[in-house]
Amino acid sequence: VQLQASGRGLVQTGGSLRLSCTASGFTFGNPAIGWFRQAPGKEREGVICIHTGDGLIYHTNSSKGRFTISSDNAKNTVYLQMHNLEPEDTAVYYCAASWSGRYYDFRPAQYIYWGQGTQVTVSS
Repeated sequence: VQLQASGRGLVQTGGSLRLSCTASGFTFGNPAIGWFRQAPGKEREGVICIHTGDGLIYHTNSSKGRFTISSDNAKNTVYLQMHNLEPEDTAVYYCAASWSGRYYDFRPAQYIYWGQGTQVTVSS
């Protein structure tokens, strides 16, 4: 089982960036895929998630109004589209898979498999 995150980049404030998370070893349609991020010196926090079966999406305060998530089940890939980025969004972004019924709580312990993380840097 593997989650491969990609799309790392350096953007200016107000810019956009799209991250991808491709899974292997399991098929979409059952788990939820969440995006988390961790900035230096801070705890890992949930950003946004999508259930690959019913398509339900849950945001956290950090993503509302600026980030969207989508799933291409045929490609076993989830996309995180980020707009209007701010320096506070600078972090390592991780995707993770959960089979928990409460995946929308964004508790890291509920997510079984994790990607390696990809760096997003927003310059002011």
